[in-house]
Formats: sequence, C-alpha cells, structure tokens
Amino acid sequence: MNGICQAADHPNIIIVYADDLGFGDLSCYNSEAPYKTPRLDQMAAEGIRFTDAHSPSTICSPSRYGLFSGQQIFRSTGRGGGAFEGPGGPSYLKPGTLTVAQMLQQEGYRTGVFGKWHVGLSWFDKDGKRLGGGFENSLLIDYEKSTPLIDGPNTRGFDESFVTPNCPNTDPLYVYIENGMVATPASQRHDPKSLPNPGGKWRWDNDAGWMSPGYDFMNADLLFFEKTKAFITEHRQATPDKPFFAVLSTQIAHAPVLPAEEFNGATEAGPRADFIWELDVLVGRVLDLVKELGIDEQTLVLFNSDNGAETLHVNWMRHDHQHDPSDGWRGMKRDAWEGGHRVPFIARWPGHIPSRQVSAQMTNTTDIFATLASVVGVSLPDSAATDSFDMLPVMMGQQNESQSIRPHLLTQSFRGEFQIRQGSWKYLDHQGSGGNNYDVKNMQEWAIPEKAPDAAGQLYNLDDDPGETNNLYFTKEAKRKELQALLAKLKASGRSAPKNRTPFRTLVPSAR
Repeated sequence: MNGICQAADHPNIIIVYADDLGFGDLSCYNSEAPYKTPRLDQMAAEGIRFTDAHSPSTICSPSRYGLFSGQQIFRSTGRGGGAFEGPGGPSYLKPGTLTVAQMLQQEGYRTGVFGKWHVGLSWFDKDGKRLGGGFENSLLIDYEKSTPLIDGPNTRGFDESFVTPNCPNTDPLYVYIENGMVATPASQRHDPKSLPNPGGKWRWDNDAGWMSPGYDFMNADLLFFEKTKAFITEHRQATPDKPFFAVLSTQIAHAPVLPAEEFNGATEAGPRADFIWELDVLVGRVLDLVKELGIDEQTLVLFNSDNGAETLHVNWMRHDHQHDPSDGWRGMKRDAWEGGHRVPFIARWPGHIPSRQVSAQMTNTTDIFATLASVVGVSLPDSAATDSFDMLPVMMGQQNESQSIRPHLLTQSFRGEFQIRQGSWKYLDHQGSGGNNYDVKNMQEWAIPEKAPDAAGQLYNLDDDPGETNNLYFTKEAKRKELQALLAKLKASGRSAPKNRTPFRTLVPSAR
C-alpha cells in the first residue's frame, strides 16, 4: 500500500493537550475575551468546536489518565486520584490497561508524546525501594535502578517520548525524560527567585526543588513543540507510508505563568494572556507544519484541556483584566461545578470534518479513545476504554444534534467525588464544590449561598439554571433518585460506555 492510500485509510493524528485552560480562555469560545486566539479560532472555523465538552476530572493527573485510557480515574484506583509531585507514582496506567497509543500502534502507527506526562512514574532509591512524592525524595532517586522507567510512556504505547514527570515548571523534580531515560539527573537546587516574576505575582506555584543542570523553565513549551516537530518531520522522511500519532502536552496555562521571552507583551491583557497567546502560536505552528509537509488533508488535529482554570488565575484575570476564564460558568479548577471541567474541545480534519461546525453534544475527554478507534476502524474490546463514546459521527456532521450520542456523562472532582449528567440534568453526589474552599479570603467573593444547605448532594437543571445556583435536591426528588441509581449502576458495572461498540463508518469520500 502506498503512502497516500495508507494515510487516507489511517490519517495522521495530533493531539494538543492544554493545561488549566478554561472554557472562556479562547476567543472562539468567549467573544468578550480581552485578547484574541487567531490560530485556534481558525482551527475551530475549519472544523468543529464543542460547547459541552468536559474533562474527566477537575485536576490534571486523573484527566490525563482519562485521555490515555478512555476511562474515569476510579477504574484505576477504585476512588479518585491526586496530582503527582516529585517522584510520585506508580503510574495510574496499570499493566494490562489498553492505552490509545497501544491501540494505534497495533494499527501500524508510529507514536510519540512530548511535554507534560503526569500520570505517575516509578522511581527507586539506592536500595531498590519505591519512592513516594515530595521534595526530599527527589534527591533520593537512584537513576541507574529507576531507568529505563518501568511505567513510562515507552511502556504504555509510545515509540518515542520526551517528557517531564509532572508539571514542567511547578513540581520539585525538574528533569527531562527521553525514551525512559534521564540523561541529566536532578542535582541542583532550584531557586524560584532566579526566574522572572511577571507583574510581581504570576511566578506563583514555582516550587523550590531539584533540577537537572540546564533545565529550561522559560522555554519549556517551545522545546516540547520542537521535539514534536522533529518527530513528525523525521517520521515523514523515513517512513512516509506509515501514519503517526503525536501528543503535544503543553504546560500552558498552568501556574507559574512564564511565557517565553518572545511572547512577553504580546497582548494587552497581562502575562497569562501572553501565555495563552504563546499556546495559540504553537497550535498555529502545528497546523503550518502539516501543510508544509503536504499532509494537511491526511491529518486529524484535536485540541483539548485537562480541566478548568486555576483559582488565583481566575481571580486575577477577573480583577485585573475583566476576563473570566470560566466564561460565566460556576467554579474553576478542582470544583465539580461546570467551571471546573467544562473545557474547549476542537477537531480539524480538512476534507473529512466539515468546517464551521459548533456542536452542543455532551462529550468527555475519555471519548477521544473510542473516536480514534472509529477513525481507524477498530472495534474496541469491552474491556478497554470503558468510559469512551464514539464522537466521530458528530465530527463528520452526520449526527442529529437533537439526539445525544451520550445518554449520560461522568466526571470526578478534586476529591474524587462523582458528578453525573443526563441531558440538562446534573447531579453532584456531594455537598459543596468538591474541590476549593470558598471560605478562604481570595475565594469568598465568588461564593454563592447554598439554597438547600441540609442536602447531601446537589441537583441542577442546566437549561434553567446554568449557574448552578438553585439546588433541586429536595424539590425534584424523583429525578435525584433516578440519577443516584444510575450513578450507582455505572460505578458498579465497571463501565459507562456501551458494549459491542462498532466503529462509525463515514461515507464522505477522501478529498484528494
């Protein structure tokens, strides 16, 4: 099979996975944003933009598990899942869990991931004892005993990888891991004061820790893009008859806000807007690259975020620049309310995904797995991607918007507590935010009085009450009990996705 036919049947696939990017942080989602994101707006105009897309969790590590496994974090842990730091692990992606990269490998793809990994890794000390997270343990790593990593990307379906173990500019272990190996161990103490402090506050959450000599905080995402570009370019030169799968996992817009020097002052809305501008430019460079290589119509590009915007970022952007990263939805990162997990999701595939589509279909990051399986014609085993629904018919413009692909949707908040959607109804199986403490000073002004303070959970109708202000826990008892029973069933059954999934077969001809 020649390269053109191979690519037509099995397109190249690129996922750009953003960090802490809120629903209102792109101008194609929020026309009132005080800055523009022209390349992401272009990507949306040339494909499909989802307005009811959700991250699996309201923090990063469990959401990344959801991206790679097509499952909610409790399928791995039996509960919630925290965000790893230092040498924390082992991986949430347990042996035997099929990953989206492994699925595509089996279909002949060459696979690569570049940037933030953050689903846990196994590190060992000189005695062979597995280390836990934290500042002190970062210096106890025995790199000879720990590498090649037993549960890194290269053991989970990626042929090539260049990653950081956790948040690239936040956590106390700052090293680069290339194909399971650490070329330069963390041996130097990092002093946050050595980095710029935009606006006197945006360096917040840059931990003092241990770093490899030469670790580059300011240009992290530029480096990740260059690694992605090299992977794609070299692959196309060496094996043009074979499709590729690349994940560019950025740190933008996670704290600290440290845009590369060339992007400082790029907007008039402060350092975080400059940071998002950098992300927009990098997405543009990805789109330009596939055009330059002549594979634009053979490449599916997806853009998604792992959860809503960070608390202090929301606070400062609202006060300093009259910008709401949550775009009016209640809550932010860690919260179970919509602002914690309603995120941007854009797909572009010229000649296959019709342009200028805006879909209100309810979807989750976990759905990327089944959707990509459908793209390549794979019937997933019932044991894999058990919370993943095929959104390809929506992307192809062949799904009636009044008919939901998903009969329900699960999310989990910071503490691992559950939320379930059914149409416009949303049930939160807990009191309060599920994440942030709205009694602390910087959060108090965003607190909304609870109208049913004695309720054990929360029930909202998002059509009537998108701000989640009127808890119907007691007044709509029948609906609440229905959703409680459905949640219990989906948890106990081991899956929320249907069995015997059949890939959606498009009749749209190849545009070449």
